[in-house]
Amino acid sequence: MPATATDVQTTVTDALESFGAEASDINREASLESLDIDSLDLAELSQIAEEKYGVALKSSDMERIKTVGDAIDVIVERAA
Repeated sequence: MPATATDVQTTVTDALESFGAEASDINREASLESLDIDSLDLAELSQIAEEKYGVALKSSDMERIKTVGDAIDVIVERAA
């Protein structure tokens, strides 16, 4: 079953909350920096995406991810 944007958004939001981001601050436009998400958190998010959706994010993908929306879009794009 392909990953839908809604599924991926839920997964990303849940992961960011588990990394310490406030649920009320998480939206597509929120920058990862403003949520205090660091490179280790991004690496863990990458592992979650691989386990759940079979998506292996490359370092070039990780460099593109600046906002929550970027993370969702990259995972959906790679899962297609």
